[in-house]
Amino acid sequence: MQSSPSTPNTAFRRLRGDRSPGEFAAAVRRAGRDIGEQVSCDARYIGRVESGEIRCPNYAYERVFRHMFPGRDLAEMGFEPREVVRGRRTPAAPAPGPAQNETATDEESDVLRRAFMTGGPAAIATTLIPAPAAGAKTTHKVGSSQARAVRAAVREIRLHDDRHGAGALYRQAGHSLGAAYRLLDEGTYSQAVAEDLMGGAGELAISVGWLAHDSGRLADARSFYGEALATARMAGDRALEAHAFCNASFLARDAGRPREAVRAAQAAQRAARHLGSPRLLSLLALREAGGCAGLGDRSGCERALGRAHSLFGRGSSAADPEWMTFYGEAELAGLEAQSWSALADHCRAAEHARRAVDLQAPHFTRNAALYTAELAGNLASARRVDEAADAGIRVLDLLGRVQSPRVRGMLSSAAQTLQPYSRRKDVAEFLRRQAESRPA
Repeated sequence: MQSSPSTPNTAFRRLRGDRSPGEFAAAVRRAGRDIGEQVSCDARYIGRVESGEIRCPNYAYERVFRHMFPGRDLAEMGFEPREVVRGRRTPAAPAPGPAQNETATDEESDVLRRAFMTGGPAAIATTLIPAPAAGAKTTHKVGSSQARAVRAAVREIRLHDDRHGAGALYRQAGHSLGAAYRLLDEGTYSQAVAEDLMGGAGELAISVGWLAHDSGRLADARSFYGEALATARMAGDRALEAHAFCNASFLARDAGRPREAVRAAQAAQRAARHLGSPRLLSLLALREAGGCAGLGDRSGCERALGRAHSLFGRGSSAADPEWMTFYGEAELAGLEAQSWSALADHCRAAEHARRAVDLQAPHFTRNAALYTAELAGNLASARRVDEAADAGIRVLDLLGRVQSPRVRGMLSSAAQTLQPYSRRKDVAEFLRRQAESRPA
């Protein structure tokens, strides 16, 4: 049986109001966390709902939507009854493609989500790549469901990283990446699936690279970002290329290669020039500013910061990549703080770091810890030692929920700067707790 043409879901569009798809997707994720559901919602999902492509959400999304809009049932939100949607499916039909009903699609994503949460690397690999039958060839048919599963793994990694940091995720995520590239190397697929799969594998490589970066494995991160860039170049995917160069720039800055950081940021801006996302270009200008600061180029840094603020002020766009959900006013302030810190203007850096802490959404736990650690370090360097100790203690309170060697390293640097003031009560308390918190 063929699917009927999609009819736009105008009722759901009215529920979104004047929020952008990205802003509404963030609200959906927050509502999910309120009731213990981790839905990997993004602007693309909202667009598919509003276009009518998703005629009925899966059970997790249904619970979230009912929580957001109490008193409304599925029909009042513009969806069709689940039994009606299922009745259109035939047992002999192939796995649903992008234009078919979302019930099956999201159930497949839920399977991957549960595998990632509870089963570890082996479960992820099995979910993505079924074991071949005895005597069967190693190649197998890859469809859109596997490509969607790779994208779901990327979203799941990002959600967990936002809340808990990289420490507990790196090895699992690396196993998922290996499974994704096995799909590319060993599978047979259509051109459409190939493009989706390559894009998903490239984004997954960037996610694993970021986890390596945040875990202090800088050489591994460089390799993963290079893999993502190679995938982008093979696929002719400018958005993926911009993302890979963006992260490569950040890594080069942290690795003490500021000139490379500037070049990578400029390459990212060339790739992103025609993508239609001012917010993306704003972030890439901040990457360039960080590199300039590392070179001691204050005027170049200030010019790049000016562009970053101007582009950010143009607002969000439907073309904003889904991986940029972290980039808001808090991240803008946090990255600007890092630039001023690299220029040894610690008072100005502390001012922006404090703004980043105040603006940060509570569910980005890792970033809250990161910005507060930045604040502690800059206050310590500015010799505002009691304030620095207070900020350091707040980071320690977050470390029970965040596993980020990068944050721990920043906190350790702040502690070293505060050592000469160890006779002060607040500083002594911070130094004692910081020493006790070090991993065995």
